[in-house]
Amino acid sequence: MADLNAFQAWIADCSATVTEQSDHLTDLDRPIGDADHGSNVSRGLKACAELAQQQDFGSVDAYLKKVGMTLVSTVGGASGPLYGTFFLRLAAPLAATEDVGAREFGQALRAGVEGIVARGKAEAGDKTMYDAFAPALEAFDRSAAEGAGLAECLQDAARAAAEGRDATEAMIARKGRASYLGERSAGHLDPGATSATMLLEAAARTLG
Repeated sequence: MADLNAFQAWIADCSATVTEQSDHLTDLDRPIGDADHGSNVSRGLKACAELAQQQDFGSVDAYLKKVGMTLVSTVGGASGPLYGTFFLRLAAPLAATEDVGAREFGQALRAGVEGIVARGKAEAGDKTMYDAFAPALEAFDRSAAEGAGLAECLQDAARAAAEGRDATEAMIARKGRASYLGERSAGHLDPGATSATMLLEAAARTLG
């Protein structure tokens, strides 16, 4: 079970990880994007991590909604609206839920991923963050259906996200700035799929 403190720890962990890996994310973005993914996402998550010290949140969903709105307002490019939508949609199924288990988080994760699809119109194989989120959701649901707890479900989701991230290296981008490069976009990991994997790995470390 995960409570509000655990969700705040998740965002703090993710912020620390992305900040540490900011240069790596930017290096991934340089050949196929605007070379700003690391700095953009790091800035947004830092602002989100500071929310816990700035405001008293009475519920998990209220906190996640604020995280989503903060990301929309502080992260440039496509990542802000996409990650912001993810957290805003993640919040909705958790309304009035104080202790989040595998069933509740699975419903929230599905809503968040569906929000990314609705906002970005991405499909599997487009070389986007969805290529990490989609297999992660499938792995989470599979583990939950087998009776696993939240911690194990998140660990399986994080492993699947990492495999999805790695698979983007061979893909030809069909969305965003990278799509302008055509076949030249192959041979590079997608930075969005990489930061999405970091987010899910942080969840596995903190929410379980």
